[in-house]
Amino acid sequence: MRDQALFDKIDLHLIRVLHTVLTERSVSKAALKLGMYQPAVSASLKRLRELAGDPLLVRSGAGMVPTDAGLRMIEPSASILRAAEMLFSDARGFEPQHATHTFRVAAADYLDPHFLPLLVSQIKAQAPLCSIEIQPLSATSDYHAQLAQGDVDVVVGNWLKPPEDLHLGKLFSDEIVCLVSRDHPAAKRGWTQEDWLEAEHIAPTPNYPGARGVIDDYLEGQGLRRNITARCPHFGLIPRMVASSLLVLTTGRQFCERFTERLPVQVLPCPVDFPQLVYYQLWHERTHASAAGRWLRERVKSVAASLKQQ
Repeated sequence: MRDQALFDKIDLHLIRVLHTVLTERSVSKAALKLGMYQPAVSASLKRLRELAGDPLLVRSGAGMVPTDAGLRMIEPSASILRAAEMLFSDARGFEPQHATHTFRVAAADYLDPHFLPLLVSQIKAQAPLCSIEIQPLSATSDYHAQLAQGDVDVVVGNWLKPPEDLHLGKLFSDEIVCLVSRDHPAAKRGWTQEDWLEAEHIAPTPNYPGARGVIDDYLEGQGLRRNITARCPHFGLIPRMVASSLLVLTTGRQFCERFTERLPVQVLPCPVDFPQLVYYQLWHERTHASAAGRWLRERVKSVAASLKQQ
C-alpha cells in the first residue's frame, strides 16, 4: 500500500523536472530549459526530495551535483520520458507536419561536411515543429549505451566491422584517398607505399580510448604502420592544417574533394590498397518499430544518397 500511495503522488511533469534538474545540475538552468519560473522548479524539487527521502541535488563548491540516489535516477527517468514521448505519437503514426518529436543524431565530423547541414535542413523543412540535437562521437561517448538509453536515436559513421548487436543500414561507400598540400613532394613526383608510410600523417583523435580507426585497423591487419605525427579531434579543421604543412590526411574521397576548390590542397591516390569506406547508420531495437524512428532513418538515407549527386 505504501508503494502504491507513493506512486500516486508522481506525475510525468515531476519526472521531467527530476531528469532536467539532475542533468543540468542547476535549478535556474533547469527552469530555463523547462520554460518554468525558478520558484516552481524549486517547489517541485522540494516535493521530489520528500518523495525520495534524499536531497537528490547538493551544493559542491560554486555548483551543484547529484547525490548517489540522484545519479541512479537519471537513466530511469530518461527512459520513462522516452516511453511517454513514444506512447501516443507512435500509436497515431508519425505526421511530420504536426509532430513535435525531438530527434537525436550522433555523427562524427569525418562525414561529408554537407551531410549534417542537409539533414537538419530536410528535417526542419518536412517536420517544422520537431527539434534536432546533433551530438558528436568523441573519445568519451558510448554510443551503445546512448542508443539503448534513448539519448540518441541514430548513430552515423563507418566501421570495418559494424557492431552485430545493433540494427544497421548501409548509406554509401567511398574510395580512400589522400589529401596533401599542393606543395607536398608527393603532389609533384608521386609516391610508393614506403614513401606513404614514412610521410608525416595527421589523424583524428580516436572515438574512444584504445580505438585506432578504420585506416589503422586495416594497416595493422596487413602488418603495416604509418607515421602519425599529429592528431586533431575536429576533423573538419584538418584540411586547413594539411594545406599549410606537409601532413597527409587519408580518408574518403567525398570528404576530401569538398576542399580542393577552397584550399591549396590536392587529392592523391593512396598507394595502399584499402577496401572502400562503408558508411552506416546504426539504431537500437528500442526504436526499430517506432514510426518516428523510421521516418528519421529515411531522412538520413535520403540525404546520404543525395550527396553523391552534388
